[in-house]
Amino acid sequence: VKYPRRRQGKTDYRRRRILTVQDKNKYNSPKYRFVVRITNRDVVCQVVMAKMVGDHVLAAAYSHELPRYGVTVGLTNYAAVYCTGLLCARRLLAKLNMADQYEGNTELNGDVYLVEPTDEGGNPFYCFLDVGLAATTTGARVFAALKGACDGGLEIPHNEKRFAGYDTEAKEHNADTMRKYLVGGHIADYMRQLAEDDDAAYQRQFARYIKAGIKADDLEDLYTKAHAKIREDPSPAPKKKASGDDKKRVWPKGRRARLSYAQRKDRIRQKLESRARDADA
Repeated sequence: VKYPRRRQGKTDYRRRRILTVQDKNKYNSPKYRFVVRITNRDVVCQVVMAKMVGDHVLAAAYSHELPRYGVTVGLTNYAAVYCTGLLCARRLLAKLNMADQYEGNTELNGDVYLVEPTDEGGNPFYCFLDVGLAATTTGARVFAALKGACDGGLEIPHNEKRFAGYDTEAKEHNADTMRKYLVGGHIADYMRQLAEDDDAAYQRQFARYIKAGIKADDLEDLYTKAHAKIREDPSPAPKKKASGDDKKRVWPKGRRARLSYAQRKDRIRQKLESRARDADA
């Protein structure tokens, strides 16, 4: 019988074995993975190491955190995935006190950036890309997260062959096209085209952009400012302490919350008094 996650079609164990098994001559050195998962409404980026008891997450970032940095709509597009990868990288390096030593690529461009060791000592954080079951086609969004993590200061082996703007026939990469995708230029072009061709469809498809007051010309400035804010403060938002009302357990319909001993005694007393009044009447 195959493993449950294999039966469910969730895990490729052959690929996982390659990504987790460490060389014996490296002894107990952990093998890190930069995990990217994209759902319908969220993007998850994690730096994970495998242990005997299971995977251990060192740092994680989610696209639903991007409203803190000014990106309130389009949380799963190419530019938002890049922001999430950048946030995960900066958060990890800040946690390891390596953020000042490895700032990454501060100049946004579409070229391949490979971090190099600095003179201060200590190698850059090295990990491998883990895309799960996602299709690794040219221009796929998972590689936008890879680009963001590398620009954030992580060392992940890669090349430009799967970036947006790579021509598979000419074997050339257009860095300007890649940069255009990273700042939402392709979305801006589609917004302008749709507004000209079918205004009703534009109003329907970009209703959240219109409600937020975001126009096609605002996208590049929006994402550029988000990158700067992420570098300024990549720390996760403080968790809100649950108030007294939040701590109350929500019981399923038809079930009553569990009573304390004193409450049960008082409930019995009320029933007896009610029956006594009915008998007197």
